[in-house]
Amino acid sequence: MQLEELGRRIYATAHLTGEFVLRSGQTTTEYFDKYRFEADPVLLDEVTAAMVPLIPEGTEVLAGLEMGGIPVVTALGRHTGLPCAFVRKEAKSYGTCRLAEGADIEGRRVTIVEDVVTTGGQIVLSTNDLRALGATITDALCVINRNLSTPAPLTEAGLTLHALLNPEHLTA
Repeated sequence: MQLEELGRRIYATAHLTGEFVLRSGQTTTEYFDKYRFEADPVLLDEVTAAMVPLIPEGTEVLAGLEMGGIPVVTALGRHTGLPCAFVRKEAKSYGTCRLAEGADIEGRRVTIVEDVVTTGGQIVLSTNDLRALGATITDALCVINRNLSTPAPLTEAGLTLHALLNPEHLTA
């Protein structure tokens, strides 16, 4: 499927207007409700199939960020056969008390997976946490980059962002 068509389908499924506060604290009048396209199994499958070529060579583990990155990374794992880690914003205080569940990340080349990126703040925080646990991380992958280029916090953290879609693709 062409990116333009995929962008139109995501736009039709997930685009909302109004006043929204983003995780970054920024206010916007346009919002992509990622859960709307992630909850559509056919659309999510098409999105993740289109993302497979963007996965950097040498990736050993795909790490999906809580919460929107989890369905994306799960579907990507199905398409690639790569093991997945599910990354919490903070380690839980019970059970395994782990920050990253699923695949082991220590000593492995990990690619972060997120759904929508504005500033990349959560990617940077999670990357720092996972690096402290022994992961090697140089790349992040997302469905939608709300920007036309990589946000500065990601490049400052030594990350390359691979985005399936940007604002140019997301039209009615």
